[in-house]
Amino acid sequence: MHPPVRLAAIDIDGTLLPSFGCEISRRNLKALRAAQDAGIEIAIATGRRAAVTAPLLEGLGLRADMPLITSNGAVTRTLAGEAIDCWTLGADVARGLCGLLRGFGAMVFTFDRQGRGELVVEDLDRAEGRLKLWAEANRDAIEEVSPLEQIFASRGDPIQGMVAGPMDKMRDAERAFETSQWNSRCECVRTEYPARGLAILDLLPSGVSKAAALERLADRLGIGRLETLAIGDNWNDVGMLEWAGQSFVMSNAPRALRSQAKMCGWKQAPSNDRNGVAVVLESAIARLPRLAAAGQPRLEGDRV
Repeated sequence: MHPPVRLAAIDIDGTLLPSFGCEISRRNLKALRAAQDAGIEIAIATGRRAAVTAPLLEGLGLRADMPLITSNGAVTRTLAGEAIDCWTLGADVARGLCGLLRGFGAMVFTFDRQGRGELVVEDLDRAEGRLKLWAEANRDAIEEVSPLEQIFASRGDPIQGMVAGPMDKMRDAERAFETSQWNSRCECVRTEYPARGLAILDLLPSGVSKAAALERLADRLGIGRLETLAIGDNWNDVGMLEWAGQSFVMSNAPRALRSQAKMCGWKQAPSNDRNGVAVVLESAIARLPRLAAAGQPRLEGDRV
């Protein structure tokens, strides 16, 4: 029997958000608020950078001190913007990664600053399809520098790097990374979107991950692993799903990840388009001792 949940770490894309759209559903939002009101710490854990994570959650009645684990664990801040953690990728490592991976797809480096120059790319003309849409949506934050290696002399260490492109090319890029000298000096985390034909490799400071950030956060809060719940849908969520004592994989996750979930004993939540996050949180709230003793009903329908 698991202890009551005191901390819930929730991914955004493919988990909290629907497949199409950028607004949290009414039921998911209601469950987030109810969990906070019931005393459960909610932490968002996403590959998105902080600058595009906070606006998604502002003005929704969520607590200002809610932790946002962003850039796959490199940066943790509160919803109000208070700094908690920030890790950077060594400039020498970033330069080496440019030479290794630029031939596989569009490369981007993220820096801890606001406005133009937060994102640095080499050639926007290489962006196609979904990447082109991303570039257009983030144009105010993007600076073009060619070759990319030049930026590190003036800007210093980035938060992270990223290379994106078709899934087959990104798997080739991941294999090239794994056999390179940089494999021991940084982390490479893959996220795949089969319906879009797109994959992303996030290149992170050594030791950085959603799992590591979640562990540090739980330690600060005095909350144990078994009291921590994690919900995710993609390969970049695996670490935190392994660390948390109570883990859920969305039913829209890749088949291979759902198979791994069964072997690991992780439960499966309904899909992101069926308010899977709300279903899990509603069940967690109903199991809280003070609510259970009062006969608190589930918020809504589905069973976990």
